[in-house]
Parts: sequence; C-alpha cells; structure tokens
Amino acid sequence: MSSFNLGTSVLRYYDKKFTKVWERQETSSSSSSSEERVTFLDQLLQKRIHEDKEKFMLHRLVLLAKISPDLADKKDLAEYWEQLFVKLQHSYFQSEGITGLLLLYPTCIVHILESSSDVLYNILRDLRNMEQQQRVLILDAKILIMSHNLPSRLFQQWHYKVLNVPERRLDYDTSQEESAETLTHECLTALLKIGKHLLKYPKSPKNLPDTILEKVPDLIIPQDTICYLLTCQELLSPAQYLQFFDSPLNIQMDSGIGQIVERTVRDGEKVRC
Repeated sequence: MSSFNLGTSVLRYYDKKFTKVWERQETSSSSSSSEERVTFLDQLLQKRIHEDKEKFMLHRLVLLAKISPDLADKKDLAEYWEQLFVKLQHSYFQSEGITGLLLLYPTCIVHILESSSDVLYNILRDLRNMEQQQRVLILDAKILIMSHNLPSRLFQQWHYKVLNVPERRLDYDTSQEESAETLTHECLTALLKIGKHLLKYPKSPKNLPDTILEKVPDLIIPQDTICYLLTCQELLSPAQYLQFFDSPLNIQMDSGIGQIVERTVRDGEKVRC
C-alpha cells in the first residue's frame, strides 16, 4: 500500500525512471554531439509537459489527526478549512474544485479530500506550517493514503460532521494488534462505502444531518482505531511526505561529468549541464 515506506517507494520510482533515461543514452553513440543533447533535453521537456497535465487530474488524500485540547468548538476546524479552500480555489486554482468529508470525533479527525495534486499539496503545506503557529487546531497529523489519477469523484461536495461517539481510549497491546496495513485497508474500505452512501443524498447541506450517517453506523471507524493509527510509524506526517516532493532529488549522471538532473515535483523538471 502506498501509505507505507513512502520514502523508499518514491526514491525507487524516480531511480527507475531516470535509469530508463540513462539506458537510452547508453545505447546511443558515445559522441557528445549537440544533436544528441537536444534530443535528451526534448525528452525531459516532453515529460514536464506531460506532468503539468497530470497536475490537473483527480487525486484523493485521507488525513488523520488529533484535535487540539485548546479547541473549544470543533466546528471551528470546519470553518478554517472552508476558508482555506476558498483561498486556494480563488487565488491559485480557480478551476479546481474540492470535495470530500471531514469527520470530527471527540479527540481526533478523519479528513478525505479530492482535488488536483497542487491543491492537496498546498493543504499539506498548510498543515505543516500550522505546527509552527501559536494557535494550533490539530496535532500529530498523519497521511493514511494519497491516491492518484482517479477516474471520477466519489464525493460530490465537501461535507463535515461532528460525531457523538465514546471518548474512551484503549491501551493497545501492539503485539496482538492488527497490522497498520490491515487497519488502513479496513478504514479505507469503510470510508469509500460512506462516500457511496452519501451519493444517495446529493442535496444534503455541508453540515450533515444526524440521520444520514445514523443509517450506516457500522461504517463509522472507531475512534480507538484512529488513535492507534496515529501512533504507527508506517504513516508519514505532512512534513515527512512533503520532504520527498518539495526537496530536489539530485543524481550524478554516469555519461558526463557535471551533468545533474534536478527533479522537483512541485516545479517540474530542470536540467543543468
């Protein structure tokens, strides 16, 4: 599952991608003619164009986090994200809609978001920056999963719901607990079923009425499960996840001294010779 060992997976992906570029170079003539260099640059430019198009494809992000004990009203979290969504859509990504579901438990949250990769990465950056502010709304956020290039939206709009569930916290025996991967799979299955259930209520308000989710009580993830997943090292924080996407990956090329391919997902691909 893509949520686990993400750092290794990302590095392996780009290592494999650039290896293919190197292999194509090695099969060509060893001469360093300007025509060959232009061809190589053209290949990278075409990849950048392709990735720019991918930015506007649909992606889905699922977040978990603890609610700050200083937060008096949980609806303040919903209002905060609504304001952030408006800012992102109007100021930067006017055509990129944001849909999903925010579930507010007594001590934690589950937040599902669907939008472009640019929007979702900016939401992650906002969470990372929130930790440095004096007024922190949530704590210890973790990424359950980031799914890419989805064929369609599951949620038709963005909703939120304050859940009335027991606040008790189990003391987990990790030696007997299900693996984080198994729990993640179970949580995602339940969340996707909730999304399908909400399709039956296309005109429901942003603040979901109690009656809608009361019809599917078995799909509400127990708060204890979320609290346990927040302790799992397999899940990355927004800062850890963004480290792989906001930091350049520099690779020394075998075919020439001083040739470096700089890969930055946010800004595209650059070549420095």
